[in-house]
Amino acid sequence: MQLAFVASSHAAISPDVYWKTKLPNTQIPKVIKDLLPHSEDDFLDTKKQVYYGLHQHGAWIFHAATEDEIREITNENPAQNDLQLNFLYKPYFFEKELEKGKVINFPSLKNKNEAPFWPRQFVESIPFSSAKIPQILNHFSIDSNSKDAKTIEETVKVCEEPAMKGEKRKCATSLESMVDFGIFMLGTNNVKVITTEVQGENQMVQKYTLKEVELLADGVNMICHKLNYAYAVHFCHGGGGTKTYMVSMIGADGTKVKAVSICHKDTSLWNPKGLPFVVLDAKPGTPSICHFLQDDQIVFLP
Repeated sequence: MQLAFVASSHAAISPDVYWKTKLPNTQIPKVIKDLLPHSEDDFLDTKKQVYYGLHQHGAWIFHAATEDEIREITNENPAQNDLQLNFLYKPYFFEKELEKGKVINFPSLKNKNEAPFWPRQFVESIPFSSAKIPQILNHFSIDSNSKDAKTIEETVKVCEEPAMKGEKRKCATSLESMVDFGIFMLGTNNVKVITTEVQGENQMVQKYTLKEVELLADGVNMICHKLNYAYAVHFCHGGGGTKTYMVSMIGADGTKVKAVSICHKDTSLWNPKGLPFVVLDAKPGTPSICHFLQDDQIVFLP
């Protein structure tokens, strides 16, 4: 009751102050802090554009894999003809592969989506629904026939898809709504918030050696995947059985990474034609399937 009172009494406070009010014992991750507005001018003068990340595999376990998704991770010059053996890298893997000393092929875990967080009272004045796509495009001065317009429509559509059985989901269009949903999901405001951290920069796929694998949690969590949009929008979900790992690894070029890995223990309700099963040549209900999170994806743990 006290938390709800604080929220309603400070509807117009800044996002970072709202975080500190609702999550007093939780540090704001750098990836969030760097994209917060410092004044009203920071978001009113923001360029009206759509921000893109490099990868979004973590959010797309719910639909059938597209040819573009498969092409992105397939070796164009395979040494063998068997597609299953010729992926340039695998965005999904089995939990048993998370072991010290393992060498994997993987791209940079920097996602490069620099969409800024805007205050909740501001974004809630902008439409966010499939029925109002023309108004959204008009607000951001986006050509209805452009790539950005298609991206806006796709992101909104993802946010309107119903939750799977046993899952809770929400598209957080502000940091404040992410905080509220995290407290609701975990049933407490005593939470830890973690992200992947990358020291160094290399966008090409390279070999990484796993140096340490630490199990942080086995149970409830909330994962927020950043989507392509005109400001920071995160697809947040949880409810299924998961394990959360922190994996320290080093790239062939010296890049140091502390990567969050999420392992889903129950995949029985996932789309059987989804990318995880294409990559692993597996079926729903197989052993735990894991994926790494890029550095702009956020995990809430009790």
